[in-house]
Amino acid sequence: MKEMYVRKVRSVLRRKIYPFFKKRVRVFLSFSHDIFVTILSLQVSIFLRMGDDFSQISLKALAFNSCLYVVFGALVFLSKHVYRGMWKYASLGDLVSISLSVTYITFLYVSVMFFLPLDLSLPRSTPLINWFVLTAFLGAPRILYRMYCQYRNKKPSLYPLKPKTALIIGSGDQTELFIRETLRQNDNMYEFLGIIGYKNVHKGQKIHHIPVIGTISEIPTFIDRFKKKDTPVDMLIVADQHLNGKVIKSLVALANSLDLRLARLPHISEITDPTEGPRVRPVAIEDLLGRPQTRLDRESMHAMIKGKRILVTGAGGTIGGELVRQISNFHPSHICLVDNSEYLLYTASSALSEHHPALPIQKVLADVACREKIHHVISSFKPELVFHAAALKHVPLVEENPAEGCLTNVIGTRNVADACRESGVKAMLLISTDKAINPSSVMGATKRLAESYCQALDILEHTIPHGTSYVSVRFGNVLGSSGSVVPLFKRQIEKGGPITLTHPDMTRYFMTAHEAVELVLQAMAFALTSQIKAGGVFVLDMGEPVKILDMATQMITLAGLKPDIDIEIKYIGLRPGEKLFEELFHASEHLLPTNNASIFLGAPRTSNYEFLSQSLQELEHIAKSQDTHRLLSLLQTLVPEYASSNPNA
Repeated sequence: MKEMYVRKVRSVLRRKIYPFFKKRVRVFLSFSHDIFVTILSLQVSIFLRMGDDFSQISLKALAFNSCLYVVFGALVFLSKHVYRGMWKYASLGDLVSISLSVTYITFLYVSVMFFLPLDLSLPRSTPLINWFVLTAFLGAPRILYRMYCQYRNKKPSLYPLKPKTALIIGSGDQTELFIRETLRQNDNMYEFLGIIGYKNVHKGQKIHHIPVIGTISEIPTFIDRFKKKDTPVDMLIVADQHLNGKVIKSLVALANSLDLRLARLPHISEITDPTEGPRVRPVAIEDLLGRPQTRLDRESMHAMIKGKRILVTGAGGTIGGELVRQISNFHPSHICLVDNSEYLLYTASSALSEHHPALPIQKVLADVACREKIHHVISSFKPELVFHAAALKHVPLVEENPAEGCLTNVIGTRNVADACRESGVKAMLLISTDKAINPSSVMGATKRLAESYCQALDILEHTIPHGTSYVSVRFGNVLGSSGSVVPLFKRQIEKGGPITLTHPDMTRYFMTAHEAVELVLQAMAFALTSQIKAGGVFVLDMGEPVKILDMATQMITLAGLKPDIDIEIKYIGLRPGEKLFEELFHASEHLLPTNNASIFLGAPRTSNYEFLSQSLQELEHIAKSQDTHRLLSLLQTLVPEYASSNPNA
């Protein structure tokens, strides 16, 4: 018992008491150092100015002016917190802060020195000389201490084997940080042979003694050159996080042809352990999709969400979960997570509580197809903004279960939209899909019908003061979402193949969940802050369509294997409801640009609200009766462009 008590006391001392006093002792020593060198700098400055005539300055004048400098220095150091900087991490920013602080001290002293009596005054050039001396005295010890810490903290190599020789691609800030951290950690994992830039403008220059040797097009030449010097290159490391997908694809092909490993630095969002040394990551399929960074109006997004009550349906899904993550970063007052899956709801709420413990969260297990439940949730929670991401999205499964697809995607959307209208919600956003354009599947047709209902309601509510706004956002496939080809291909590659493709010419539009949700929030903010025509649908720029065959080939290559040699590619034919090509907008929608180059606004294309409302009541009745033939017949009537491949239609 006594030993346990002693351990607890030691633990408290180690975790709380010791750090508390250590921090204050460090701050006191730093402040004392700064005051001491302030006094010393004045004496040195007078000596530099007077030389052998230094003795002509009276002790009284020296003491008085030193006191002035100490007072002004203490005031500036305390207000600017110069002494709080950690010396072991001293940087250019610290030197700039020191220079500004010395400038303030000098101005304060100069404003007083002209009023001093002759017996207390110093030569007029003393403050100018002292600016340089004091800046050096304050900055030099910090830089020297940082250099000492770097050498003192060098550890034995964490990688005892022979280091991998590497070329670094990119000559920007990320490269400098990576090299600096690698050298600081004394990590012998990599031996950097050179840096590959994008233009010859940096050729011949060095970053931490590593030369910029050329451009990407010259890589094969450098590989041969190093091979002849008996230092063959083992890998290429991509350090620039802003490379577009085309450049990454070319590098993948180049590395494959030269039998080199291709890796990249992790993005900031991927770093989970800040204490971990610099480690590269394999290039993933998401990197090949990379596009130039979209400029976002984060201020309008923040203003839209901050302090608001937000409700998200389908909060445990790929898009719903990403919506929850990004919305929570903009500081809503409350958030309500709605999902039909107990496990997904638990996972989403647990992750949110971990990252935002102070955010009030309401967790609701509910099916959006249940009208009474949804109306109760929205009327009791009273959200100001609703993001409706709940839907059945897997084309073949919905094709086999059309009644469930209609109840969730159409009736569920109607229930949420009607509840928002009755409760006075400011705005509701519907997540739609490119499969809603000229649909060949039940899933696509149901999403198009959901779009139509929200568009019709938006037109109706625009005629009412303070009516609810209904925003529909349409985009293509989300890379890595549940049911998409990427997780399927990964599992098939891990098992040794074969990879199953439906058709060699099939193409799809892809976007990462993070980018899609950023643009969804931007579209919502744009809809609420701009005068736009009621009933329009926002369409995200998905870039160029991607051939599924190319994606499969690239994933096999990234796994270090060869297509049709290590991993077979097998074609199984189109499944019910699938199309070879997807479209993002209908010919009659006439897309217009917005203030964001990645977001377009399509013209309204909808039916009369009263007609749709009555038709959806009939659709709900037929879906609940499980009469598939009548259900598909009505669906084709309500969505004329729907070309069903279902034999029951």
